[in-house]
Amino acid sequence: MLDENVFLSSFPDEQALYNHLQKIRHVALDMDGTIYRGNTLFPYTGQFLADLKAMGIGYSFLTNNPSKSNADYLKHLRKMGIVAAKNELYTTAQATIDYLQKNHPGVKRLFILGTASMIHEFELAGFESVPDDPQEEPDAVVVGFDLTLAYDRLSRAAWWVSHKKLYVATNPDYVCPTDEPVVLVDCGSICAAIEKAVGREPDVVLGKPQPEMLNGILEQHNLKSDEVAMVGDRIYTDILMAHRANCLGVLVLSGEATREDAEKAVPKPSLVTPTIETFGKLLKLSWTNH
Repeated sequence: MLDENVFLSSFPDEQALYNHLQKIRHVALDMDGTIYRGNTLFPYTGQFLADLKAMGIGYSFLTNNPSKSNADYLKHLRKMGIVAAKNELYTTAQATIDYLQKNHPGVKRLFILGTASMIHEFELAGFESVPDDPQEEPDAVVVGFDLTLAYDRLSRAAWWVSHKKLYVATNPDYVCPTDEPVVLVDCGSICAAIEKAVGREPDVVLGKPQPEMLNGILEQHNLKSDEVAMVGDRIYTDILMAHRANCLGVLVLSGEATREDAEKAVPKPSLVTPTIETFGKLLKLSWTNH
């Protein structure tokens, strides 16, 4: 019998759920609110990840926050007891790099509004970060969640955007969630300032809920959409992205969203569970029902 807190949503019955779960080969995991809260790992996360490995199911950690480098995020996870490999982490900086390499292979010189860690990720991928100089013309402007934002660089970015350069935003968030007494102005708000100044929105916005985040994982691991489950605590990012990428969207109630939110949502999550622990148990049950 299913846990009374499990909401099947898009499945007509328990067996239909198990039939789909048997196809899952990879789990894409939101981070804050899903595997940990703040700096505290949920007590069941380690066992959940171990169970996935035991079943031969891969996993990736996804985040809309590009301000830290992959190395920074891996260090943060390691402090909480999760040892992850670089290819198990996918940030919006990586999604932006993949997008540019695939769709604009001639773009090499970038004017980037981002932290030093984010800029380093682009340089490691072979891009050149151009300085704040009107003589140093970029091929494109990339705007991220820039915690080091300087007025001169914001003004230069607006200048290049006004000159019709390719303009890419790493993520759509207006603010970054925090439990500190401050509003963390995020990428979407920085882009809004540029739009007000020069009358132009980004050509492309990456990050959740855009499907490129999941499409990157599908391509990286050679997977079909019905072989991937996207698990997260936000309907308008995690679940909407799963819907757009035609993947299983699993909402966990350990973060932002409630059961009531799930029942009212359009589109609805494919499945709602209290935590990833419950979702892990369902995956194991699908194997015994195979």
